[in-house]
Amino acid sequence: MKTIFFPSTPKHTLCATLILATALSGCGDKAKERKPGQALASVNGEEVTMLQLNEEMQRANVPATQQETASKQLLQVLIDRTLLEEAAAKESLDRDPKVMQAIDRARALIVAQAYLQKRIGNVARPTPAEVEDYFNKHPGVFSNRKQFSMDELVIGANDLTPEVRGAADHAKSLEEVAVWLDARKIKYGRNRIMRSTADVPESLSNKLLGQPKGQLFVIKDGARAMFISVTEVKEAPVTLQAASSQIEQYLMVQKNKELAATELQRLRANARIEYLNKSMTPDAVPAALPAGTPPSSAVAGAGPAATAGTAPKLAPAGSAGTEKGALDRGVAGLK
Repeated sequence: MKTIFFPSTPKHTLCATLILATALSGCGDKAKERKPGQALASVNGEEVTMLQLNEEMQRANVPATQQETASKQLLQVLIDRTLLEEAAAKESLDRDPKVMQAIDRARALIVAQAYLQKRIGNVARPTPAEVEDYFNKHPGVFSNRKQFSMDELVIGANDLTPEVRGAADHAKSLEEVAVWLDARKIKYGRNRIMRSTADVPESLSNKLLGQPKGQLFVIKDGARAMFISVTEVKEAPVTLQAASSQIEQYLMVQKNKELAATELQRLRANARIEYLNKSMTPDAVPAALPAGTPPSSAVAGAGPAATAGTAPKLAPAGSAGTEKGALDRGVAGLK
């Protein structure tokens, strides 16, 4: 989540001063509220306080051993932010409709998150038995995990013509495809990528495991097309001990999502929701959120966006090359 920082106490302009019982209103003097907390600095009369600094320290998760140095650096950040806010106010940017809308959205997210935190509270940590049960139910991700080494050639999607597909279809290796592309001066890039059964859906893993070594397949991903062959498959198991902490964290995130969804469902059931623009009426009113939307996305900072049923990722995605999202969309065999 992108964090939006804004001062803890904004400046307010006092307007609507009535003069001699007339209906005229105008802007009066700006009143600066005294901020809570010990003042650490004054920027053109605007205080920067210890309370603000502590908030920054907490957000930055500064270790105790580095707090003295970090506090001085973060104080400068607060001073800079105050200067920028003051300069923006002089140009009335704080009244710009887009800025006001962004502030309203940030406030709504913060308040909604605070409500959910209050209602949900601290979720109990999963028991060792629950962690082990999850581990045992996902052998492809943990105990029987396998790692794929794959070579790829990347070309522009517009270059993936029927002629190119046909040439690749008759090629016996990725190198033959490269030679064919070279002869026709079609530009391409080479990459070596690594994926595991923990990184891709089970259906795709099974398909990759079932292919012979060197089998070619093609993926079209936006402006690119990739010719890929699996060069090696090796065992890459993960033990329960190594996976426990991440499984525990994942299960806690899922529990948070379930509790958030339940609370949103309760609020919807007790609310009167009317769609004033009938074209925006959903085909089926959701219980809490649109299908496929993690409940945590309704508010800011509700935890990692992990899709229900997806196991936690325990390994790096691999070297530069095909994004996992492209692999997730499936493969089309060329042979």
